[in-house]
Amino acid sequence: MADSYDYFILLAEMRTGSNFLEANLNTIDGLVCHGEAFNPYFIGYPNRSELFGMTQAMRDADPARLIAVISEQSEGLGGFRFFHDHDPRALELALGDPRCAKVILTRNPLDSYVSWKIAQATGQWKLTNLTRRRTAKAAFEPAEFTAYVNRLHRFQAQILNRLQVSGQTAFYLGYDDLHNVEVINGLAQWLGVSGRLDALDTRLKLQNPGSVIGKVSNPDVMTAALADIDWLDVKRIPTLEPRRSSAVRSYVAAAKTDLLYLPIGGGPRQEIVDWLAALDGVDPADLTTELHHKQLRMWKSSRPGHRSFTVLRHPVARAHAVFCRRILSTAPGSYTRIRAKLRRQFKLEIPRAGVDRDYTAATHRTAFQAFLRFLQSNLAGQTAIRVDAEWCSQAQALAGFGEVMPPDHILREEQLNDCLPALAQQLGHPAPPALQPPPADTPFTLAEIYDEAIENLVADIYQRDYQTFGFASWAES
Repeated sequence: MADSYDYFILLAEMRTGSNFLEANLNTIDGLVCHGEAFNPYFIGYPNRSELFGMTQAMRDADPARLIAVISEQSEGLGGFRFFHDHDPRALELALGDPRCAKVILTRNPLDSYVSWKIAQATGQWKLTNLTRRRTAKAAFEPAEFTAYVNRLHRFQAQILNRLQVSGQTAFYLGYDDLHNVEVINGLAQWLGVSGRLDALDTRLKLQNPGSVIGKVSNPDVMTAALADIDWLDVKRIPTLEPRRSSAVRSYVAAAKTDLLYLPIGGGPRQEIVDWLAALDGVDPADLTTELHHKQLRMWKSSRPGHRSFTVLRHPVARAHAVFCRRILSTAPGSYTRIRAKLRRQFKLEIPRAGVDRDYTAATHRTAFQAFLRFLQSNLAGQTAIRVDAEWCSQAQALAGFGEVMPPDHILREEQLNDCLPALAQQLGHPAPPALQPPPADTPFTLAEIYDEAIENLVADIYQRDYQTFGFASWAES
């Protein structure tokens, strides 16, 4: 273990006990922590002008250089404390370096928030002499606390994700662990140094003992606010779908106008392609498609002021359109192999050779509901069939676009007759063409089979889309 790491980063936040932990690490032979080396307002410690001969300006110009100096010139294994608002470049360097030991210190966010508020009120951030202790009560502010917790969660999620994807691990400490000398010695062993503590350094004193409810001036407000917080995230909609790519090759650029369409599968693609062609008076074949990433970058850089858009379709209408075109139909463009598998494995009662005279609206409703139950299993990762772009959640499709370029405009299909002309007028078309309505679904329209059971089933399958985009029922749209 002695040569496992070149340096360490202590990932923490204000009022989590990081000062106390640093003080104890610095009494262990072979370890030295250099404070908040990447705090944007000072280097190492307040009122210090340099660290290892590097000024704050030198550090800001080259954070990698300071990390190298800490690694190479520390007397023992060197490290530093890092909070969420420190230099993000240093965090990226440390998280990406397997030779950097990651120590993660956390504390109950309510305790750390109240401690932070008291420190703000008293101006006392450390205590070494109890006779100089300043006291105050914190004013709990619900909105501020919610933002505080969300910021902590984002930072912790970022760290966890980076460690997971790079196959690294970390040494985790809770606030209460800091008063256990055996745990601190376990950290020393994990870091690969031989030094150990006989007892903890007690020069830093606990500033605010007692229950948290006794530390605030408005406990009733705090209690009410905490009751509204979903601590266990029970309302979270799990994302079991695979991540989508940016799907750049599906983008459609107008022939002359600086306008780019980012299609979402299952949406009104052909109608919009025809409208883009009519906008510039060209044939749809003249539009720019099948772009590669480099071609997309060149298109954007050569067209300052360009605009991009995508279109949302109501989940019920989208699922029905996909069912009719890709599954029920046997025409070109249908998913023949998936169709056969759904008939065989999921007992989808649709004619083998395509719709015939015996296929009624009642049969269509039953078959569509069976398809929806397949989608429910498919999107939950319970089938061997791919989660196709035609029926993935629209929220996931948009997240994929965001890897390259989130669209400027997210339009709703039912509002296209107003939104598309307005967008075209912004780009120099005073009299843009009308958008042609999409062809009706065949052999039966959604209106012919729609009922509350279908709506409820789709709303359950696409909870994320309903919540993210605020879809009402299809009957109300």
